[in-house]
Amino acid sequence: MTAQRALVTPDLAASQRRILAVLVAAQILSGAGLAAGITVGALLAQDMLGGTGLAGVPSALFTIGSAAAAVSVGRISQRFGRRPGLALGYGTGALGSVGVVAAAVADNVVLLLISLFVYGAGTATNLQARYAGADLAAPAHRGRAVSTVLVATTVGAVVGPNLVTVMGDFAEGLGIPALAGPFILAAIAYAAAGAVLWVMLRPDPLLLARAAAADTADHAAGPDIEPSAARTWNPSVVLGTTVMVVTQLVMVGVMTMTPIHMQHHGHGTGAAGLVIAIHVAAMYLPSPLSGRLADRFGPRVVAAAAAVTMLAAGVTAAAAPVHSVPALAVALALLGLGWNFGLISGTAIITDAVPLATRARTQGTVDLTIAIAGAGGGLSSGVMVAATSYGWLALLGAAISLLIVPALALHARRV
Repeated sequence: MTAQRALVTPDLAASQRRILAVLVAAQILSGAGLAAGITVGALLAQDMLGGTGLAGVPSALFTIGSAAAAVSVGRISQRFGRRPGLALGYGTGALGSVGVVAAAVADNVVLLLISLFVYGAGTATNLQARYAGADLAAPAHRGRAVSTVLVATTVGAVVGPNLVTVMGDFAEGLGIPALAGPFILAAIAYAAAGAVLWVMLRPDPLLLARAAAADTADHAAGPDIEPSAARTWNPSVVLGTTVMVVTQLVMVGVMTMTPIHMQHHGHGTGAAGLVIAIHVAAMYLPSPLSGRLADRFGPRVVAAAAAVTMLAAGVTAAAAPVHSVPALAVALALLGLGWNFGLISGTAIITDAVPLATRARTQGTVDLTIAIAGAGGGLSSGVMVAATSYGWLALLGAAISLLIVPALALHARRV
């Protein structure tokens, strides 16, 4: 058996390198699609629905759509592998993007709401791809594998917001409202990402991981045997989910209202796009550092860093002068970094704790919970700002982020 494993290991390592390369290519493309809704979704809703109180509706809708898609992508991946699950998710996101453009042209609010829901599948798939990067990774390198997939999103996600003006001009040239322009880019980007994964994600990382594990004693019964709920939803899974839920809730809430806050104080869409681009860069670009920190010091240390960073982000956003783009950029950069710490650490904690037999399905359910939290943050953020102010929203987010600390303390007692 030892000699057999010695022969298999190089093949697995080579497959992992190829899988990561394909995932990186797809994530670069999908990052541009992801950024469209973040940058102009709230502004488009404000134009079509009217009123700041409804500006959080797009974020809530495509986050709810992301929640539904997370479960679907997870279940499809569990049964058929990562390739069909991820490719279908991106294809659905592309369809939603086309629907948003059609809704803007027709000035049809119902179609807009439905399309934003469908568009959320792209967001869910973009996040689910991180699990595919970790399927074949050794436990000591899972943080780095996840971070490699996430950092690739940076390229498209940073370029996307900075193309708001260009895509707006392009859309107007076609007789389409300018704010729908970025969704044209999203449709192309998501469709291309899905095509790359469908054609090139071979071998399938989850199916190969199962095959490699089939000869070991822990998986001798095969992947179709259902483990007990205690093995699946253990304290570590609950901790990882809590970390990602808290950081998602705070990040979406503050991020959603930042373009609206800037617009109300005289800043144009170009300035808002720049701030969001910096924010999105901070969400993904530090991933290699976060991954190495998680592998070296443990994901729980990185989770604690997420709480501290999100606290600093909220305080900075609340204190930022309303006419200072650099101050808002710093606040949103800290917000993105805290989210990154939370996502990397939470993903590593869950991947280590979930058996292969139910890994993809459990990960999809976890991402469902995260997406619901994001929907709550997006929907409530507009109401909160309308009732109070952007500053109070940011301070509330700072306070919520500290919930990670007692979660870590409770987990330390239970394990």
